[in-house]
Amino acid sequence: MKKTFIKGLVVSSVLLLLISCKKEEPAAAVIDTNQIKEEIQAKENEFAETYNAGIVKNIGYHADDAITYPQNSKPVIGKAAIVEFLKTHRDTISVGRKISFKTDEVFVSNDGNQVVEVGTYKVTDSTDAVVNSGNYMSLFVKRDGKYVCLRDMSTSDLPNE
Repeated sequence: MKKTFIKGLVVSSVLLLLISCKKEEPAAAVIDTNQIKEEIQAKENEFAETYNAGIVKNIGYHADDAITYPQNSKPVIGKAAIVEFLKTHRDTISVGRKISFKTDEVFVSNDGNQVVEVGTYKVTDSTDAVVNSGNYMSLFVKRDGKYVCLRDMSTSDLPNE
């Protein structure tokens, strides 16, 4: 009887020890979605300002391994190829036209390292008349503490002519 009691005490002690040593989960990082939305919108504004000024260069928008899916074209792979694509297509936009982007929604991963942005774009002429508009979706990843676009695609909401 004494042996059974001692075995029970040892087993209970071991179980109690195991339960008390339960590893605590680290607290989840606090994600400020509004701040991230503002950060992504600032990147879109910088992209539009640079593009509208006729200066197409690497501004830290795209990741080195980015892929963009332009309308009516094959995918463009890599930051250098995307910059070249934008340079050649910048010439097709008439003088006086401006593009702008509006971040409508952001969907942020639990760790804040990925963001899917859904937004709208608008191209206006020199009289501010809308000549093209549509929607876009971009995937941003955080690298070296900054968000860069890894994938993006857009579609016009105007009928084909």
